[in-house]
Amino acid sequence: MNDIDRFLQIRTNNLSPAKGRLLLSEPFMGDYYFGRSVILLAEHNDEGSFGVILNKPVSAGFNEILKDFPEFDTTVYLGGPVETNSLFYIHTLGEKIDGAIEIRDGIFWGGDIEAVKEMMLLKLLGPEDIRFYIGYSGWGVNQLKNELKRNSWLVGVADKEIVLQTDPLVMWGKVLDKMGKEYRYWKKFPIDPNMN
Repeated sequence: MNDIDRFLQIRTNNLSPAKGRLLLSEPFMGDYYFGRSVILLAEHNDEGSFGVILNKPVSAGFNEILKDFPEFDTTVYLGGPVETNSLFYIHTLGEKIDGAIEIRDGIFWGGDIEAVKEMMLLKLLGPEDIRFYIGYSGWGVNQLKNELKRNSWLVGVADKEIVLQTDPLVMWGKVLDKMGKEYRYWKKFPIDPNMN
């Protein structure tokens, strides 16, 4: 059995998408946004799904992009193709940020941005506590369900280490490693099959 046959046999897993779970793109997805991407779902219900791509850093610096924020040394990420003029963030600050919503054990979505700015000014948070995203990824009613049927995504479990501490350049492979040995062949496929 060759690598392609192995890939075709194991392209589905048993986890369903849910708030706080990860979506891992299949290795042949060549889309600019979603190729080799890891997405954290912030919401998933009958009306649709949305989240942010965790592993697409933007080359410009934080304060080059967000000029009305205090000086802060961190990376900004491309969260997805929707509302790319809007800022989203995930963090571990919990109730310290009014309006924050827990999406997974100790991982929170959004909240009062002024409180975040104040914590930056007072040096009460660091890059290990928060990540910022420009834009988000979204799916309409049944859209993600259909993409899962086409095996475009694997569903995985998120944790703080993966979401907030893993180098984005190796994140897809690290999540894949956690999915089990049967997915080890995915890492062998070239990013661009035409280069093979």
